[in-house]
Amino acid sequence: VQLEETGGDVVQAGGSLKLTCVASYAQQCMAWFRQNPGQEREAVATINGDGDTTTYADSVKERFILSRDIRQKTLRLQMNNLKPEDTAVYYCAARPYLECANKFDAYPYWGQGTQVTVSE
Repeated sequence: VQLEETGGDVVQAGGSLKLTCVASYAQQCMAWFRQNPGQEREAVATINGDGDTTTYADSVKERFILSRDIRQKTLRLQMNNLKPEDTAVYYCAARPYLECANKFDAYPYWGQGTQVTVSE
């Protein structure tokens, strides 16, 4: 499985970005994680295989919106009201199960990551 992320950029605080992840073929659970140097990769948002359950990290609730197309090959993360603490490399991840998990080691498939930098 190949996952390719696009959309990372430098943006000022309060701005918006949309990240897109395209999978080589349809996936069940898909998720976005983020990581800064020296820190563990943390789950930002997940969507289960049925598409009826979406979860968000507390730090991004009310600001980020996760969506997936009906063919389950494209995952998008709309990020609004960005804050400097959102700065990180954002990774798309997938796992071949209906249910998602918040631990990075539950995901066997990863993209290369896309850098998001939010300036003051």
